[in-house]
Amino acid sequence: MSTRSSRGGGTVSHGSEDYETYASGRRTPAPDRTGQAEAFDAIGARYDDAFPHKEGQLAAGDALLAGLAPGSRILDVGCGTGVPTSRQLADAGHSVVGVDLSAGMLELARKNVPEAEFHHLDLASLRPEPGQEQGELGEFDAITCFFTLLMLPRAEIPAALRLLRSMLRPGGLLALSMVEADLDDAEIPFLGHTIRVSGFLRDELRQVVRDAGLEITGEHTYAYAPASTDAPPEHQLFFNCRRAGK
Repeated sequence: MSTRSSRGGGTVSHGSEDYETYASGRRTPAPDRTGQAEAFDAIGARYDDAFPHKEGQLAAGDALLAGLAPGSRILDVGCGTGVPTSRQLADAGHSVVGVDLSAGMLELARKNVPEAEFHHLDLASLRPEPGQEQGELGEFDAITCFFTLLMLPRAEIPAALRLLRSMLRPGGLLALSMVEADLDDAEIPFLGHTIRVSGFLRDELRQVVRDAGLEITGEHTYAYAPASTDAPPEHQLFFNCRRAGK
């Protein structure tokens, strides 16, 4: 798992109608994710120590970079400490914007990738104001979203994917990862804290991604055993996607 946009207690909004506001013009408050942010503020740099091997994430980043023009604008959703993805993208000469809910993680990201632009924002806050086509961050040539959606209730994930698609320019690219698991907003212990996570089995995840208007252009799976005994082994799913349609 990763230090991403929404962690820990207080994750649950009430009813699918709330989740639909991600990609609609109705402006409602973002879900309360205070508990998640506090957990990852406390975890800080220990996250990278517990998850030192990120070969799958780096490979998905390389596949994304191979399809981009020089100087592309890329959004790293749930950027965490900025390592490895924001660092990888910036080293390749691209303009990187990172967002995360954890102020502690963002403090580290600004030190690790000083040339990037970072914002303390919830994923739900990226949706546009009524009457606007784009949110405050504008549109992007590519988006990375590594392990971020794990931290949302399942009902929220399809709308979050549609929101990310809406932020891509036509033909824009998305690199996405999840942990394969049949879970919905389940509490798990994580590096001395309790967080809430969701997941899909891979066939269901493929369908959720396609239903959001994204074409899957590449896929790979890694079996991963974290360095920390407080985090269970996992099967990581990586999808490289392209915005389908206009």
